[in-house]
Amino acid sequence: MTATTPALDARLRKALSEQTIELPSWAFGNSGTRFKVFGTPGTPRDPYEKIADAAQVHRWTGIAPRVSLHIPWDLVDDFADLARHAKEHGVTIGMINSNLFQDDDYKLGSLTHADPAVRRKAVAHHLQCIDVMRATGSTELKVWLPDGTNYPGQDSIRARQDRLAESLAEIYAALDDDHRMVLEYKFFEPAFYHTDVPDWGTSLLHCLALGEKANVVLDTGHHAPGTNIEFIVAQLLRQGRLGAFDFNSRFYADDDLMAGAADPFQLFRIMHEIVQADALRPTSGVNFMLDQCHNVEEKIPGQIRSVMNVQEATAKALLVDTEALDAAQRSGDVLGAHGVLMDAYNTDVRGLLADLRTEQGLDGDPMRAFAASGYLEKIAADRVGGQQAGWGA
Repeated sequence: MTATTPALDARLRKALSEQTIELPSWAFGNSGTRFKVFGTPGTPRDPYEKIADAAQVHRWTGIAPRVSLHIPWDLVDDFADLARHAKEHGVTIGMINSNLFQDDDYKLGSLTHADPAVRRKAVAHHLQCIDVMRATGSTELKVWLPDGTNYPGQDSIRARQDRLAESLAEIYAALDDDHRMVLEYKFFEPAFYHTDVPDWGTSLLHCLALGEKANVVLDTGHHAPGTNIEFIVAQLLRQGRLGAFDFNSRFYADDDLMAGAADPFQLFRIMHEIVQADALRPTSGVNFMLDQCHNVEEKIPGQIRSVMNVQEATAKALLVDTEALDAAQRSGDVLGAHGVLMDAYNTDVRGLLADLRTEQGLDGDPMRAFAASGYLEKIAADRVGGQQAGWGA
């Protein structure tokens, strides 16, 4: 275990106190696999209750002040009222996510569809999302494109890229001056022969063509097995084009399990690249959020634990002795350099984080404090009989 100096403690504590992680509204609804969706007592019945539950995560961790919405899953009659509701609960509305994967018209594509009418419909949906941004005070639009083909020859790969560029340009032109668009990529699924935005390079090319208000979203579950994700993080940070980061864990594909659950060392390595590039600070332009679904565990505790996992990985990354690491790297001391990273990773930071929370007026153990609050029992009783929200509702 590596001891920290008072000076390092002060730097670490400042960085951690400024860290924020956005929460996904859909994490609080019921979700599952294509085999079964298991219901949970107290599941929210509408976006207002999703936000109330998300606010509990911020209440006990202190670093989750924003809630990301998904349209149309989170449609309400009055988005200004929803924003007021969020503020009353101590949080704000974060990114607005579009939905291009649950409409029959999008069977063969949305922004890349061969039919101009379908493309117009998909563009119009994003204009609706931009209106939601204006009503809620959000400044960021997230686009994930499920488009692709299942068979060779099904459609022209080149033509689909041209159509995508045209569609994205229409959406980009509708953004306000203070708005930003981030383009997500995914290796495969739901298309299995080719995906129209399968990797960070494709996303980056489109963003570069659009302009400075367009950046790449990196989701830890959206890569081929064995991909070095921290390398992608470093490259996008070098170019100033990492707009958002979606935390989750995977074992096989896009599992959307809790961040740090499958490979906490990978999460540490990713956070090390972020810290080294000084991208953790709030003004870096990188929006960190969770993108998870909780199929068998309780939703709110699952989000609290995920936030804590990211916090612990961040704290360890901040403990890396950068001077010793640089010296070892420059001298060619392979094992010495690796050892510097491992010293930081093997440091138990839980006590430091508990002390930091106590200093901020929070309970040192968010999981225990939330369990003792009685909130789960209250919503389980209060929400009986209503239609529970789901991953797609």
